[in-house]
Amino acid sequence: MTGPPPRRTSLDDVRAKSRPAHDRERLTTHSRTVHAAVGPIEERIGNAGVLADAPSFWSRVRRAALLHDAGKIAEGFQRQIDIGGTPWGERHEVLSLAYVDLIAEATTWTEEDRLMVATLVATHHRALIVDGDSGHTGKPALSRQYNKETDWNEAFGTSSDPRTGEAVLQVPRFLHREWLAWLCGYLTADPPATAPGDPSLAHRAQRTLEGLLDMWRHPVKPHQGLLAVLAQGALTLADRSGSAHIGLQTHMPLAPDYLTRLPYDPYAHQRQAADTSGHLVLVAPTGSGKTEAGLAWAAAQTRTMPGLPRVVWTLPYRASLNAIRRRFADTLLPGPGERKADIGLLHGTVAQTLLTEALEDDCAPGDPHTAPTADLARKARAQANAMRLFTQRLRVATPHQLLSAAIAGPAYSSVLLEQANAVFVLDELHAYEPDTFGRLCAAMRLWERLGSRFAVLSATLSHVMTEIIEESVEQPVTVHRAPEGTSPVRHRLTLDDLPVDAPEGIERLRAWLRDGQSVLVVTNTVARAQNLYEQLAEDAREALPSDPCAAMLLHSRFRNGDRDAIEKALLRRHPERRPGEPARRGGLVVATQVVEVSLQLDFDRGAVECAPVEAVAQRAGRVNRRGLHPDGPVEIRVHRPDRHLPYAQGAMGASWEALEGLVAAGATTLSEQDIDELLRRAYATEWGTTWAEEARRHRDAFTEHFLTFTDPFHDRTEFARELTRAFDSVEVLHHEDVAEYRELTRGKKGDPLLASRLLIPLRLGQLHAFACTYDPYLRIHISQGMYDNVLGLQPPTGQETIL
Repeated sequence: MTGPPPRRTSLDDVRAKSRPAHDRERLTTHSRTVHAAVGPIEERIGNAGVLADAPSFWSRVRRAALLHDAGKIAEGFQRQIDIGGTPWGERHEVLSLAYVDLIAEATTWTEEDRLMVATLVATHHRALIVDGDSGHTGKPALSRQYNKETDWNEAFGTSSDPRTGEAVLQVPRFLHREWLAWLCGYLTADPPATAPGDPSLAHRAQRTLEGLLDMWRHPVKPHQGLLAVLAQGALTLADRSGSAHIGLQTHMPLAPDYLTRLPYDPYAHQRQAADTSGHLVLVAPTGSGKTEAGLAWAAAQTRTMPGLPRVVWTLPYRASLNAIRRRFADTLLPGPGERKADIGLLHGTVAQTLLTEALEDDCAPGDPHTAPTADLARKARAQANAMRLFTQRLRVATPHQLLSAAIAGPAYSSVLLEQANAVFVLDELHAYEPDTFGRLCAAMRLWERLGSRFAVLSATLSHVMTEIIEESVEQPVTVHRAPEGTSPVRHRLTLDDLPVDAPEGIERLRAWLRDGQSVLVVTNTVARAQNLYEQLAEDAREALPSDPCAAMLLHSRFRNGDRDAIEKALLRRHPERRPGEPARRGGLVVATQVVEVSLQLDFDRGAVECAPVEAVAQRAGRVNRRGLHPDGPVEIRVHRPDRHLPYAQGAMGASWEALEGLVAAGATTLSEQDIDELLRRAYATEWGTTWAEEARRHRDAFTEHFLTFTDPFHDRTEFARELTRAFDSVEVLHHEDVAEYRELTRGKKGDPLLASRLLIPLRLGQLHAFACTYDPYLRIHISQGMYDNVLGLQPPTGQETIL
């Protein structure tokens, strides 16, 4: 910075942020904006669940919103946000505590009010406490930055300018009085009287912070901790909304009379779902309008719940999210001025980065890779993009993304708050291993405490799963099963002891293709799918030489954007069959598990690898989906694979044993009753008993470890690492896409949410196989594997990896 710093002569000269692209925002303006932003959040959430017993909750959040940046009046902060300014080195929220203390004296706040408002103000950017030397390498908690070695007067009283050595009074008396009068006026209170010997601002900040550390250092009751984290989430969400100047949407794309708008007479199970109030479990065959039933249930709940509840639709695979989002955008109600319904999508890796970067305020040192003005602009864009994760009232997500709210802290507490007064639809819950299923049951219990409701939708939900769901919550769970005969018999079941890629199997698939059949092949691993596609693609093209979509491959290891394009082509090429349509469509699709959910596809023949019973049924549900094939029931051939991965060996054994038992009992089809019998047989095995025990154990452990909130303001960075390890999932970037990703996430005209189209899902355990290294600047793993938009990502050495 050239020349002396500008002189501040009044409160009008004090800024909250430096915005190079337009007028810099005054501190008074920002404080009013964030205070006002609490209103729409309260309107959405209301006094749902545990908040009903906390009458002071929203008033405390409002007070904290007004005071959260009060410490930005400091001269050190103001000089830092001047263009070309130097870092201050102190935390503005700590100085803000002095104003909380002063305002509390001037009002009728209780001591509990003062401590809770101070807690929210202190923790809206950083954790309050870190335990010992945990090796934490992120932002230091306030307890580490401010301790017995701190010179409080140097920090917040009279400091020395690091460049000139001049004495700098952080808060001149005239400015302090004007600021205090403005705050008290806004709160309709008289400014506190002053007298010689009153504590200085530095002393008040020190005293208040030390009181907070004493208060929160020891575990608290879970109910108290949960309320505190929810309040923190409300403040951080209001701050994001005010900083980004982006509000919460009030439009709900899901019409309250959704069921009456269907272009056909609803099925019995759809009417039952719409008539259900409270939690629901719905079991209905694939292709029988299960999604519409879930939407009808959700629409009914939003009519009877307070506030403006959100609807959150979850699917087991990240690879399925774009398909269901596109389906909702095309079929639900657009808001005023919109061409399509605005459906939110909580992007995994990009969302985590945005939520973290949005916390970076102007107290933090700049990014060494960018110029100061570019760095400030990037922070503003991060706040705006992070806010976009919360605006819509209907969102699609994976459970991992929702369960990340358990991390809490400044970054994720707003994700937790948004799960209050919400409606959750858990689609295809059967698809999870017992650990994930158990954690979701723990989440259901938490959602219930937050005043939310959930519905579980599945074509293949065992009675064991239903029992665990019912015992996990306090409120009744209504269970509806579609009546017998809802779906016609669609499949002729054939078991094959040979692997799907055995020579005999390959020749059979080629014969089907030559015969003009549309063929679906589903494998358990990406590598086998890629290999089968390369063997069969030319046969499909020879059968349909003028069809550019004669052969397609779908798995999880594509860039999100490429997979989205493949799914669109699949839906155009293999839509659900209509009455009277000719028998043979032709064409080949080779896929993995990602084809099992959300995609409304229909094929003439199917060859699938054996998988857990539920997955086998789902794969079959993509063949003769609605039972309209002119040939009647068509063949679904289940092959016994030569290895169990990526599934547990016990699950594979129980599934094959159940299939063999069904055939031995004389079954030749896969009707609804046959699938129920398969589930009964599989879960009656030793594996089934162990599965249920594991699910319950993981449910209880997740509740105890992640969802008690007895230490709500301790640094929870390690929680984030543990949760990532627990779900064993990550998104990576191909090395050829680094420049584009950098421009989209860091560039002046970038869009981080568009950057998610470049990411590729992987298992954590696959990072080594795909030669991945971590880039701390982009906060992403980068793969040196091979990639093309037909086969997807492959390891550089070509070795097989799972899923």
